[in-house]
Formats: sequence, structure tokens, C-alpha cells
Amino acid sequence: MKNTATKIIVIVTVTAALTTLGLQAARSVRKKPARTRPKRKIQYKKPTREIVTLVAKGDAQEAVKRCTAFLAGKPKDTEHKFLLAMAYANLKQIDKAAETMAAAVDAGVPFERFLAGPRDLLAPLTSSDAFRKYAARRKIPSPAILQGPMLGTMTDNSVRIWIRTAAEITVSAQAATGKDIQAKQPTRWIQSKPVKTSKDNDYTAVIELTGLKPDTEYVYTLSIDGKAIGPLETMSFRTFPVCGEASKFSVAFGGGAGYTPWNEHMWTTIDKRKPLAMLLLGDNVYIDMPTVHQTQRYCYYRRQSRPEFRALVAKTPVYAIYDDHDFGTNDCIPGADVNDPPWKRPVWKLFTENWANPYYGGGEKQPGCWFDFRIGQVDFIMLDGRYYRNKPKQGAESSMLGAAQKKWLFAKLRAAKGTFKVICSPVPWTFHAKGTSGDTWNGFREERDEIFAFLAEQKVDGAILLSADRHRSDAWKLKRPKGYPLYEFESSRLTNIHVHANQPGSLFSYNAKNSYGRLTFDTTKSDPTVTYKIFSIDDELIHTLVVKKSELKH
Repeated sequence: MKNTATKIIVIVTVTAALTTLGLQAARSVRKKPARTRPKRKIQYKKPTREIVTLVAKGDAQEAVKRCTAFLAGKPKDTEHKFLLAMAYANLKQIDKAAETMAAAVDAGVPFERFLAGPRDLLAPLTSSDAFRKYAARRKIPSPAILQGPMLGTMTDNSVRIWIRTAAEITVSAQAATGKDIQAKQPTRWIQSKPVKTSKDNDYTAVIELTGLKPDTEYVYTLSIDGKAIGPLETMSFRTFPVCGEASKFSVAFGGGAGYTPWNEHMWTTIDKRKPLAMLLLGDNVYIDMPTVHQTQRYCYYRRQSRPEFRALVAKTPVYAIYDDHDFGTNDCIPGADVNDPPWKRPVWKLFTENWANPYYGGGEKQPGCWFDFRIGQVDFIMLDGRYYRNKPKQGAESSMLGAAQKKWLFAKLRAAKGTFKVICSPVPWTFHAKGTSGDTWNGFREERDEIFAFLAEQKVDGAILLSADRHRSDAWKLKRPKGYPLYEFESSRLTNIHVHANQPGSLFSYNAKNSYGRLTFDTTKSDPTVTYKIFSIDDELIHTLVVKKSELKH
């Protein structure tokens, strides 16, 4: 960062119904969810999404049975109260549904979640007189913005802002520096073009602010249908340093973020160290239900409504790719065909609705989650390891990336001019991260060797490998026949309960607590460096590794 960078304030203006970015709407009638760790570790994300699937498939009675049984042992659990209200609603027991909803909101469930959805499963409740009477009695106005704002696609002169609204409405944004606000210079506010949230995109929209200054903090505000009411909360973001110029900055990364209430403070831990960006490398919400859209949406909604997550992403741009648990099922190999299985394209579209990435693979013609972006003198290349994954028993060549993405990857590597090139995979590059499993690059050795050989042939210096999937944080050093050894940094236990054992051969490995990876790039040095650090969920520094650019040359 430049020391002379101008400090700027960011304001988010939404609607009088939204307080503190919607994180604590109607705080007078509900308390913050307790962060308590159960005596018995359970895969919390699994039974809850299974209950949604039951309701979606018409078995709300079984859903009530499971919720009631769980709450009998853990009566304070908020998520099962939310699900029980949904199940009662689908049994047309509206009074019970409204009573359970009230208990859920009082216990800490954001009121906006009942409006976000899944809307079809909650419609019997939200369209009822009991729902309207409850909102009126508790004086809870209907919020316009349900989730977000979430930043993405930051550059040195622009940013995108993602939101989800209660209905189709027109939204816009404006930004200014703290200096301009103090000087009361409204003409200096940078205005976005208005966009309309769409039912076809699950009531989401992405607003783009352009004309910003590099390496500068800004205040941004949101307006609803042209009316800025507030401000209700002030937030800030920092634009990236000048593209192509030397700088120093840090990014956080990780995967394995299954919804776990007592681990959701991980987002606060990351937020405290103020990374310039957050890379989510797969298994970001855990769905494992590619044919049931209600379950898919539910898994996004419950994360997007968490106050810890919302606070982080409102001021830190997020770049996300998926892996098996968010795209299909565990270790899935969907095949090379674009539209077969038929669930692939709808799952991809739903993914695009929930992030603000620069682009998504080859778009409608060639769906995928791959993309690239740049910060200063560092190129980031994000890979899709699932959509076209193909491993036939006989015949065609096995491939994790597919022909179109591999062609794109080689073109990006050939054109990359950054001091460092960070190649991000949803699964580990090393053959030793998951035993003999073929789900990692261990199962696609020829393609991995082809990529590594391309780096050598084209003399691509400064390559760093990132990965996720294993529920721990590792550092590896991968030797290859030609060229310098490649360093791989892996981290994928952001909020997950399940732990994977450390594997021999790593430079270091950590799985005692939830953790995330942090990379600090300093290209201002005569010999630029990238520093990899592992931090625990309790903000403890676990390991540090410094790699110099001089180590990464052919």
C-alpha cells in the first residue's frame, strides 16, 4: 500500500427498514445468536440441508419430526427453529408456523431470512395474515435489501457490489472519499448506473462503480428506486494498487466453509486483519444436492445472512470458485459434456447469481467458474475443477479442466506479465495430500504434468500454486523434471467441523483448529517476496513461509 493513500469513508444507504446493513434488523425484538459449541461435534450442515430437501420433496411431516427431535435435546438451536417454521408452513399449519417463526426471530434468526427463502417453501407463511400481523405487532418493517452488499471484481479504478432484495427494485450506488464528504462536495460523489434486481436471477443485481482512484479508501452508498434514505451505516473499501506497478498487499484464502454456527466467527477473525481480497477456493457452502434448487439456495441464504460474513464482504472483495460439494456431490466426475447431466447448467447459473466475479468461464456457450484478475504486479488465475471433469475408463483422455478451459489457461499463462502468477485450484496439486485418492490432481497426473511442462517451456517465472479441499492448512514444495520447484499453499478448514489428518512430505501442516491462509506480496523489494501465513480461527499465527522471486526462475 502507498503511505500517501487517501483515506475514504464508505457509507451504505439502503432503506429505513434496514439497520446496520440488515445485519440486525429489528434488534429490539431479538438477540444475537449465541456462539456456543455443542458437547458432541456434529456435521451441522448436513441434517439441516436434508430437512430442506424433505420439505422440497413434499415430506414436511418428516421434517417436523426431525426438527422436533433435534430441538428436544438442543432447544436453543436457531436454525432448526427456522426449518420447523418452514415445515409447519408446508403442512398449512400457519399458526404453528408463525409461532415458531417468532421464537426463531427472538432467538436470533434474521427476519430477512424468512423473506429470502427458499421463497416457494416459505410462501404459505409469508403470504399469510399471521405473518403480516406478526410484523405489524413487532413493528418490523419489510426490508428492501435482504442480503449483501457484497463486494467483488475490484480493480484499481472500479468495484462491483452484489445485493439481494425482497422484490424487483431499482438500485444504484455512489462513492466518495472522506475528504470530499467533509468538504460537503456532493458533485464529487461517483455515481453508478441504476440496475434492477430480477426475479429471474433470484432478486439479485450487481452494481458497478467506475472512475475510482487507485489505492484509496471510499465510502459507498446504496439507493433504492432513486431514494437514498439514511445513511444507516458507514462502511469502507480500498481500491487495488495501480495495475502493473510495484506494491505490497495481503489476501486471505481458504475453502471448506460448511455452515457451522459456532465457527462462523472465522469471518470476523479474517476481517480483523483487513485483507485486500478474499479468495474462496471451493466447498464454500456445501450443498451436495444438484437436483434440488431449494436446497442449493438455502445453503447460500444461511451463509449470506450471517452478520459475521456480511460485515467482511461488505468491505472486502470476494473471488469464488466451486468444488464438488457446491457443484455436484462428493468427488463427482460429471463428464465433459456441457449439458449432461442436465443439472449442470442450472447449478452453474445459480452459482453466478450468488457472487460478483469478473466473469464465469466462457459464459452461456461454455459455462464454468474459471476467471482471472490482477492486483498490482500479481496475476491470479482461478480454475474450475468440476464442470468438465472427465475420467473415462477407456478411450478419451482424462481431464480435470476440459479442452476449452485448458486452452484458456495456457493463453493466460503465456500472456501473464506479473511478478507472481498465482494459479488457484479447488483441489491439491501435490500427489500426496489425499493418500491414493484420484480426486485431487493425483487422479489427473498427465494433465498436471502438461501444465507444469508448459510453465517450463514458456519460461513462466514466479508461479505459485494455491488449493483447497483438505480440511487443514499445508505448505508443499513440488519438484519437477524441468524448471524450479513449485510451492503450493493449501487451506480448507475455514468453518468445517470435519478434520483431515496431516500427511507426510509437507513443509508444514496444521489441523488442530479451523484456519485460513494469508498471502502477503511485496513487489517493491529488489527480490520480491510472497509470505504465506497460517492463522487459526482464534487469530493465532501458526506457521510462516517466505518465498523469494529469485527462487521461482527458470
